[in-house]
Amino acid sequence: MGSRRRLFGLDRSGPLPSETRKGAPLHPWTIPNLIGYLRLAAIPVFLALAFESGDGRAPAAALIYLAITLGDYVDGFLARATGQYSRMGALLDPVVDRITVLSGAAVCWHFELLPRWALLILALREVVTLVLAQMALRRGIDLAVNWIGRIGVFLVFGGIFWSMVFDWWIIRAGFVAGVAISVLATIVYVRAASGSHPAAPAQA
Repeated sequence: MGSRRRLFGLDRSGPLPSETRKGAPLHPWTIPNLIGYLRLAAIPVFLALAFESGDGRAPAAALIYLAITLGDYVDGFLARATGQYSRMGALLDPVVDRITVLSGAAVCWHFELLPRWALLILALREVVTLVLAQMALRRGIDLAVNWIGRIGVFLVFGGIFWSMVFDWWIIRAGFVAGVAISVLATIVYVRAASGSHPAAPAQA
């Protein structure tokens, strides 16, 4: 049961895989990294379709955005299932995640699909989170993903996606709640990082 929970990302306890830490070889050509490259390549396509839509609600753009966001889970699952962890994946994944959020926020800002003040707070949060993630990687500190962050990410991604499909007040309310929860999660990450020490190398 424990191994199954870890496989599906429900249990992320324990140290970072040694392959992802500072000084490890990049190993760019892995199956999970391929998913990351595809996610990154799909973002300009999403932006082009969304901005050409006239109102930000193009079904093709929304579906591509959904695929990009779901790809975050897929590449993590494949890394755990195949054991193909890599330094490149550790560096690439948070960058793609942040660009995905910011690209969706840009579309929602342009067409006013979601409250602009909440989008601004989200953009600032994403930049701070990216900086924190990269600093943690360089120092070898494991910033464990907590359930607060997962709930916030779910609501934020869901709010961006559904706002490109429907004009419902509940979508805007859920998005604002997601932004608030995500900011709280960032505060938790900062406190955890300030009291953390570089992770010891994993034992073979």
